[in-house]
Amino acid sequence: MNSVPGHSPELAGRTALVTGAGSGIGRACAAALAAAGAKVHLVDRDEAVRAVAEELGGAAHVVDLAQGDPARLLPTEVDVLVNNAGLQHVAPVHEFPPDRFELLQRVMVTAPFLLARHVLPHMYARGWGRVVNVSSVHGQRASAFKSAYVAAKHGLEGLSKVIALEGAEHGVTSNCVSPGYVRTPLVENQIADQARAHGVDRDRVVTDVLLTKHAIKELVEPDEVAHLVLWLCGDHAAHVTGSTFTLDGGWTAQ
Repeated sequence: MNSVPGHSPELAGRTALVTGAGSGIGRACAAALAAAGAKVHLVDRDEAVRAVAEELGGAAHVVDLAQGDPARLLPTEVDVLVNNAGLQHVAPVHEFPPDRFELLQRVMVTAPFLLARHVLPHMYARGWGRVVNVSSVHGQRASAFKSAYVAAKHGLEGLSKVIALEGAEHGVTSNCVSPGYVRTPLVENQIADQARAHGVDRDRVVTDVLLTKHAIKELVEPDEVAHLVLWLCGDHAAHVTGSTFTLDGGWTAQ
């Protein structure tokens, strides 16, 4: 998002930290925040995040959020925290590997908790902060075979609301952005797997398999999610907290 001529970028002087920033939604969020003037810390377990950080003029942190307390490896002086990192595993409950279930909770619930715990004192001291959690429609709706993902996203939505209540008196907001299917590497891999499983082309998978519940039969683009994340970080959103914003092509309208 471009700044208004003659004015400082909206997030000039702010520091942001984005997880899962090496690709997809995280990369788009990091780019949007950097364009708005923020100093951005990009966190990912993949070494490729270093190239993205260099491109955006940010700082790269190669950290596995599932290991120990990842927050101890990251800066505390953060004004904007975007909890975006995630992963998926699909299996029926009676066959779901317990270690995979626990892994999804560590990355998508425990890590956001640890990171928020790590940076909130700085936000409170400055009297300003933004926590944005990239959730999913699955934070509000369930799908068969996705018990770990659905449980994690529901947990993240609850955590976000608690942070909103506790942070209100300190000028800190906390919200969720909950998209449907977004054109990310994770979803592209799902499309390829479904195409093979159903013996149909990729376009049919998108319209007839993934987006059966969407009124708009198009994948959400990462930049669309990033623009909403950026909007929530502005001073104009000071009273927007404890909420969830869906970009789901009409899925939850049904």
